[in-house]
Amino acid sequence: MDVILYVAFPYLAIILAVGVGIYRKLTNPFSYSSLSSQLLENKQLFWGSVPWHYGVTLVLLAHLIAWLVPGVARYVLADPIRLVIFELLGLALSLFTIFGLAVLIIRRLPGVSRAAAVTSWMDWVILFFLALQILSGVGVALFDRWGSLWFLSSVAPWLWSLVLLHPKITTVVVLPAFIQVHILLGFVLIMLFPFSRLVHIFTIPLKYLRRPYQVVVWYRDPRQRSRRAVAQVGAIKDR
Repeated sequence: MDVILYVAFPYLAIILAVGVGIYRKLTNPFSYSSLSSQLLENKQLFWGSVPWHYGVTLVLLAHLIAWLVPGVARYVLADPIRLVIFELLGLALSLFTIFGLAVLIIRRLPGVSRAAAVTSWMDWVILFFLALQILSGVGVALFDRWGSLWFLSSVAPWLWSLVLLHPKITTVVVLPAFIQVHILLGFVLIMLFPFSRLVHIFTIPLKYLRRPYQVVVWYRDPRQRSRRAVAQVGAIKDR
């Protein structure tokens, strides 16, 4: 069972994410966006989108740095004071992210705003798993402390073993169940990426760098100009 969860499932999730993502880009490129609902309802979107995007980006960046350069992360976290600071900062960012996600969920509830009309069942699936992932991360921060350290000694080596195609699961199967759930939920979200609007994360508008300047021509009804000119001439004669 451990091999299925920590070897087969991660590879399956990544293969689906890459394969289906490329297929969707080639067959339906116009769906490769966030399908923004900002024009339908902007106020709640602002209070949800800004905390969510800033919070989740910084949290993911912290995970990525700890994975790619574990030596640097280990040096920074070796000092107890710095460790406590980063732990509290990570918890604060997680709570900030939860606030943004809660607003995004509420604005899509039926009867709350017009965004509910363009909310698909896949949107609800993604929101559900995102909520589980963030809440489980907060749970890890509260009940399985010093996650920044055990991540370096358990999860990071396992992830590198997957990249090198020599999976070694001994460091993750001994982790508490709460942490294992948090890890597996991450791969569930990776697997769901190409089936949802989250694909916009990988949309980089490079074509705008070489696109010529756009010329905007204002359209005015000639009849309106004629009436305006006649009114101006009449005003001059009256003087």
